Amino acid sequence: MTPTPTRSRSRRALLCAALLALAVQTAAAPALASRPEGSEGPGGHGGRACVRTERPLDGKARRILDITRKAKSDLKLKSVELRVTVDGSEVLTDALGESMTGVPAEPDMHFRAGSVAFAHIGTVLLQLVEEGRVGLDDTVEQWLPTVPKADRITLRMLASNTTGLHDYVTDPAFGAELGPHPFRQWTPAQLLAYPYHHSFWYEPGTSWSYSHANYLLLVAALEKITGTRIDKLVRERVTGPLGLRNTQNDFTPDIPGPVLHAFTSDRGFYEESTFWNPSWTTAPGAVITTHICDLATSARAIGSGELLSYRSYRTLLNPGTVGLGGGTARCPASICLKQTEAKHFGLGVIVVNGWVLQNPSFSGYAAIQAYLPSKGLAIAVSATKTPTTPDGNMAEVVARRIAAALAPNDPLAIT
Repeated sequence: MTPTPTRSRSRRALLCAALLALAVQTAAAPALASRPEGSEGPGGHGGRACVRTERPLDGKARRILDITRKAKSDLKLKSVELRVTVDGSEVLTDALGESMTGVPAEPDMHFRAGSVAFAHIGTVLLQLVEEGRVGLDDTVEQWLPTVPKADRITLRMLASNTTGLHDYVTDPAFGAELGPHPFRQWTPAQLLAYPYHHSFWYEPGTSWSYSHANYLLLVAALEKITGTRIDKLVRERVTGPLGLRNTQNDFTPDIPGPVLHAFTSDRGFYEESTFWNPSWTTAPGAVITTHICDLATSARAIGSGELLSYRSYRTLLNPGTVGLGGGTARCPASICLKQTEAKHFGLGVIVVNGWVLQNPSFSGYAAIQAYLPSKGLAIAVSATKTPTTPDGNMAEVVARRIAAALAPNDPLAIT
């Protein structure tokens, strides 16, 4: 059946949640530069309020602001929030446009950060491996015995998206249910029922394909392994040590104030989507919100391996995914994306031409955290839409333009 324009737009919007996968044909492990010693203390802004950079701006900051203003205009964005740091020191923090009509966007406004949580969870997993509490190649049958092929699926495969499980987000049956019911509260069992209805794309560990189901299962395994709920585990091991006081999980669709509001045309008409229920995006306890200063700190800390040993950091960047993927008779190339030295998925992160990043995009929110170890450069961008904003993650486009000015030899070419 030919989809109606409304249904087509809705389906494309759902695919935004999987832009991660489309972006993920990913890049050579970046040069392991010495880890930056941020001059602003834990949290990347020393506990200071997340506010616009004091004026007058220096030349580099003015250039970044000019690039961002033009991008906002070109892409017809409602708001853009950004923070750029080098070696942990602020270059520019700003917010352009409006949160709602007549309400200016401010840097300290909170927004949904989606798959940024995967980078934090991947870091937690590697810490547990360092401590000898678990092995990356341990199969999950001891913690998740009811999972299909549990005796062949390892923690490494869950974290690096090499299990072969289908992605429920791109399942038409799931989209048909989610579209009309954006406020529905989903459980992991309900979500996992969709991939479990399908055969595996390939035998676990033999190829690569993005699936939200992998992180639902990884979270469940980590909670069994540690006896600790995932939100507490991440706070104890990642967001707490990094001073990310404005990055937190919510078990409801609530967002702590002040709120950056979101709008979308996902369902064929422009509407507010700020408090649509994000429970379908990942496991309970890993549905996070943040602000732009915390996002930049997360970019630097995760991208530099600040919380990991050198060996674990190397695994974060390439857990064995390079060389996997590529279309087969059972799995099309659009699903089993080829993982190359230039572009590949790591352990909860994406590596693109030396950049280490995550790029959440769903329900009107778009963001990116990106770090270039060779230059100690962190770029964090959040963007919201007007009715005429193009499809896709426009925060990526803004970040790409900034990166082209600051690191022209290291393109942030995600798609």
